[in-house]
Amino acid sequence: MEFNEIKDLMDEFNASNTREMEISTEGFHIHLSKNENSFQSKAAPAQTTTAPTQMVEQPQHQVAENVEKPEAKEQHGTTIKAPMVGTVYLKPEPEKPSYVSVGQKVAKGDVVCIIEAMKMMTEIKSEVSGTISEILVDTEDLVEFDQPLFRVEEA
Repeated sequence: MEFNEIKDLMDEFNASNTREMEISTEGFHIHLSKNENSFQSKAAPAQTTTAPTQMVEQPQHQVAENVEKPEAKEQHGTTIKAPMVGTVYLKPEPEKPSYVSVGQKVAKGDVVCIIEAMKMMTEIKSEVSGTISEILVDTEDLVEFDQPLFRVEEA
């Protein structure tokens, strides 16, 4: 499949009521899901033991009331989001500096990172002018469609 065909397929999938779709052909595999816990790793094969196994419930940690929770943090600025699924790279090459850093000014159209999908590198450009206030991903993170990558305080 060509990149544009994949992008069209993803757009149609996102607009549909379908929750999960998987396509496999010779040399190509894609799995799309709108479910939160859809792509979990497969469990290791069961080991044979003579002793009975027992499920132990782990207590959940209590959060102190005066500790600020990340969800409660107010979000300011414009978010640059991933336009596709893939692996994000914050540097053009491992030994070169990052495209952007926190506090750096960017202009509309400046490259902020690249996303690799199916051996194709796509430059991700800022949609606004301003200052990078937050980098929300790390190099080589797998990102989902529409996942926030950067936050920009507009100038």
